[in-house]
Amino acid sequence: MATFGSLSDRLAETLKNLRGKGKLSPADVDGTVREIRRALLDADVALDVVKSFTAAIRERALGDEVNKALNPAQQVVQIVNEELVEILGGQQRRLEFAKKPPTVIMLAGLQGAGKTTLAGKLAKWLKKEGHTPVLVASDLQRPNAVTQLQVVGEQAGVPVFAPEPGNGVGDPVKVAKNGVRFAADKLYDVVIVDTAGRLGVDADMMKQAANIRKAVDPDEVLFVIDAMIGQDAVVTAKAFQDGVDFTGVVLTKLDGDARGGAALSVAHVTGRPIMFASTGEGLDDFEPFHPDRMASRILDLGDILTLIEQAQGAFDEAEALEMAEKFATDSFTLDDFLKQMQQLRNMGSIKGMLSMLPGAKGMREQLDNFDEREIVRTEAIIQSMTKAERANSKLLNGSRRLRIARGAGSTVTEVNQLVNRFEQAAKMMKTVAKGGVPQVPGMGPIPGAGFGGGRKQVAKKKGSKAGNPAKRAAENARLANGEKAAPAAPTGGGFGLGGKKGDKAPTQEELASLQKFLGR
Repeated sequence: MATFGSLSDRLAETLKNLRGKGKLSPADVDGTVREIRRALLDADVALDVVKSFTAAIRERALGDEVNKALNPAQQVVQIVNEELVEILGGQQRRLEFAKKPPTVIMLAGLQGAGKTTLAGKLAKWLKKEGHTPVLVASDLQRPNAVTQLQVVGEQAGVPVFAPEPGNGVGDPVKVAKNGVRFAADKLYDVVIVDTAGRLGVDADMMKQAANIRKAVDPDEVLFVIDAMIGQDAVVTAKAFQDGVDFTGVVLTKLDGDARGGAALSVAHVTGRPIMFASTGEGLDDFEPFHPDRMASRILDLGDILTLIEQAQGAFDEAEALEMAEKFATDSFTLDDFLKQMQQLRNMGSIKGMLSMLPGAKGMREQLDNFDEREIVRTEAIIQSMTKAERANSKLLNGSRRLRIARGAGSTVTEVNQLVNRFEQAAKMMKTVAKGGVPQVPGMGPIPGAGFGGGRKQVAKKKGSKAGNPAKRAAENARLANGEKAAPAAPTGGGFGLGGKKGDKAPTQEELASLQKFLGR
């Protein structure tokens, strides 16, 4: 996530400086804590949060758990990780659903925080989880807010209750109350009430939000806050907590380029958990907030669990088995390649997925230069081919490739590169399907991978190495009959054995005497 880019780099660099030290002195710990404090303040983390965070790290880093550790530097990284998890809320908090539907979720926050878009994201996520949500348009002040919610609802495939046109017309409290009644009558199990925001915290907005809360008695009140507003996040959150109160926090615009102090401040200051995070502009760029996973991302330790969950959500098990069969039987086509690319795109931002890998910060330049539109260009090239060409790439001669390039708005070189990538991918996947280890271009053979995809190892033939043809033939004949070859005569002169050419090999008795002499 770009929001934590600068903070993550600073923390990773600070902790890296501890590596290689067998023991940490108080000066080492103080220097590290000082750098962490500076990094957090630069990221707009609230001062009270910085103080408690660094004090806890210093106390634990100077304690026995580090002094007695085999790897003190690694232990300090673990301490920083654990304290980050605590600041971010500790345990993940899930939505609490009403025992008797519908569950009412009210959204509150400043104007511009992204409440309306987030309402659609939350509704779509709930729908994927097996719920039947309905959106209620209670933001009747902001121009076109009702229309925007209707558009977002249509994109999410969720109904919208909007009896008033908005733009200053209608009673938002009455709309919210009727929306809950509508959901109960139509058997929707979740109601998401989108309320009005303002450009700043004011008494009128607080009163309206409080009146809506009183009218609908929500099971959850989610405070939606822009992760890019920095120090103001704490002031705004406290004002909402005092005026309306809320049960959880949703962070929006976590993909922005701000310093991310809000995320590290709001949960600690308000005592309310961060429950969801919005990580992009698309309706699928939304995820439950896991404090431990976010801490790992900040410290560049990766977030493999979220990556796995995204993959499981995007890939169909039956399709995966069918694809594995195609890999094994050498029937993988460009159509299959296209399906794989589209499923990968359905997982969300590829750049975002790569950033979840441990050590991704070391690939910052490559990630920044990665062009997500490459998949779209690849799709265009494959879709410009005929069915026969997709089924058999060997049909793609020069004239066909020229036609495809023109149809896709690309060049023949790009078509050639795609075909080469496809053929390499098919070859590698076939090797993997057969239990082998593929040879990755540019890496050379993988040690110990002389099976499947690697070069086959040829068993060495057993035979005589004698230089004399007659002697070699005799020894080979003995080997063929299952006899052992006669031991070769020693050529050295150590201990008087075989000192001259033509001397006989020592007998077993002579070898036993020599071993006795050597004390063996």
